[in-house]
Amino acid sequence: MSRVAHSVASLAALLIAASAWAQQPQKLEPLPEPPPPPPGLELDPGLEPQVTITKKGEDTVEEYRANGQLYMIKVTPPHGVPYYLYDDVGNGDFTRRDAQDAGVRVPKWVIKRW
Repeated sequence: MSRVAHSVASLAALLIAASAWAQQPQKLEPLPEPPPPPPGLELDPGLEPQVTITKKGEDTVEEYRANGQLYMIKVTPPHGVPYYLYDDVGNGDFTRRDAQDAGVRVPKWVIKRW
């Protein structure tokens, strides 16, 4: 065996050994429970989005509401490629997106409601 072939074989054996060592499971410990929130900062369950999952024909429809207002619908057809309907403005007109991230969007935060 030539010196180059020997070096290549040694390098290949070293890479195989390194990859086998990297795949060894590490001894992991569970994370401790997070501390409770400070007094006065408890989570408001009304701020959590409400999700309603229904079947319409063969499609699975997930409706997302915040403060009782429908803002997003996720439709998963039987072939499994979901699409999303968003109400960006809050007027009931939904636009379709095939992925959740459609790029840069202008922030539309609600500062005050009358």
